[in-house]
Amino acid sequence: MSLINTPVPPFKTQAFHNGKFIEVSNETLKGKWSVLIFMPAAFTFNCPTEVEDAADNYAEFQKAGAEVYIVTTDTHFSHKVWHETSPAVGKAKFPLVGDPTHQLTRGFGVHIEEEGLALRGTFIVNPEGIIKTLEIHSNEIARDVTETLRKLKAAQYTAAHPGEVCPAKWKDGAKTIAPSLDLVGKI
Repeated sequence: MSLINTPVPPFKTQAFHNGKFIEVSNETLKGKWSVLIFMPAAFTFNCPTEVEDAADNYAEFQKAGAEVYIVTTDTHFSHKVWHETSPAVGKAKFPLVGDPTHQLTRGFGVHIEEEGLALRGTFIVNPEGIIKTLEIHSNEIARDVTETLRKLKAAQYTAAHPGEVCPAKWKDGAKTIAPSLDLVGKI
């Protein structure tokens, strides 16, 4: 069963954020757009490149009114050290969420039981706590967060403009489509 248009599963965990430990829960996600980016583990090879990509684009996420959460199966203590020792991860101004109990990875369907790690999963959640997009893929393939930003803006646009859809390769400000019987077979 797909998680699309379902509520974020209940959870409560700890994160490292801007020099402090904070609590993050499903309730934390409510009230603004959220982007959850699951990664296998801290101190790996590909993960810091994705954290850095998210950090380099963080101002755009904030401008769009969204918070970014990086989630791994490590603890918030590990994330503190990861942030302090990796130049790429050190750029992160968003929460680095620990999931040592695997409650989040299991709840979002990205847990690898045999390894105790997460698949690379990206989830966009609306302010009501409903999952609007998801992408899950194999761990050897890192993501491009600019595509996540594009999907966030598309989800925000369609939420604000019911009855319109964003076509392929839609970018913020581009033309949308208002589905109608007259368009069937004409696009």
